[in-house]
Amino acid sequence: MNYLGASGLQVSSLAFGTMTFGGTDEYFGKLGSLQVDEATRLVRIALDAGVNLFDTADFYSSGASEEILGKALGVRRDEAIVSTKLRYPMGDGPNDGGLSRHHIMRACEASLKRLNVEHIDLLHLHQIDLSTPLEETIRALDDLVRSGKVRYLGVSNFPAWMVTKASSISDARGWERFVCNQVHYSLLCRDIEFELVPSALDAGVGHVVWSPLSGGLLSGKFGRGKAVPEDSRRSRGFGDTVPVDDERNFAVLDIASAIANERGCSAAQVAINWLITRPSVSSVVLGARTEKQLMDNLGAAQWEMTADEAARLDEVTSPPVPYPYWHNRIHSADRQVGENRRVIRGADSPGRAAQRKNSSA
Repeated sequence: MNYLGASGLQVSSLAFGTMTFGGTDEYFGKLGSLQVDEATRLVRIALDAGVNLFDTADFYSSGASEEILGKALGVRRDEAIVSTKLRYPMGDGPNDGGLSRHHIMRACEASLKRLNVEHIDLLHLHQIDLSTPLEETIRALDDLVRSGKVRYLGVSNFPAWMVTKASSISDARGWERFVCNQVHYSLLCRDIEFELVPSALDAGVGHVVWSPLSGGLLSGKFGRGKAVPEDSRRSRGFGDTVPVDDERNFAVLDIASAIANERGCSAAQVAINWLITRPSVSSVVLGARTEKQLMDNLGAAQWEMTADEAARLDEVTSPPVPYPYWHNRIHSADRQVGENRRVIRGADSPGRAAQRKNSSA
């Protein structure tokens, strides 16, 4: 278990994502259409494996994902940390989306009903809303926490400057802080390392990773000269995946597959295991559609990557360093953060010390 940011809440290093639940429309149907029976079976497998964080959103399949998750957890609800998100439009009205107080309050109530729970353990803002002042948004969320309807707050896809600004507003007003940011992070997309990771460590914000396999590109299904698998997101026309150069993707897969062959595991496990060890990561969301995929992904938490294996992956995946970071690396080497001095909010607290001791789910 890992601490979620600087909070005292412990979450499994692997989380279960439910974007594959209930999809019947043109968009979510391309991801998955698991109904209650199959969803319940996968949820129980995850719970039995030690997973306690279950992630959904009101937007997923127009609320069907939340409804199915609530039914799938059933009597085992108390074993789970239920995480959901709000922001995207849930209707055609002018106030049916966004991060206004009006929409936040209505969306939270609707999620509570669909999930069939008395409180939401972790509520995320699914995307930014530049039309609404952050003060209005955070105050509304603080009210939800104080009312007992929400326990912890998070954001998703927020840029570093906005996470830092939100932390400052909360500290100045005495309002509830965001404890995590749900972000895309993978061997193919390490963009968060320049701004989001340092700001998260400084503010005590943990990262919950979505799409750790970059939309399946790191699953091992793809390769040079191979046809696109029929059951992949690409074959189904799902476009919300990270832009990546295929040749670079294949170069990364070559190394991941080599390590996987040496260990007797899958390339997907290598990609997920690498993420588990990253300094800001609290949990990695798995989006498995089948029991086979889920069991393989869960296996990523059962072994430790060596320094040599990590170095091999780093060599092929490290992105070009933009200014001012290349200049900083050259001229600030004498004052780099080490194990004896960390820029983590509350670094000396027991909770923060424990967070650094990441353990498997």
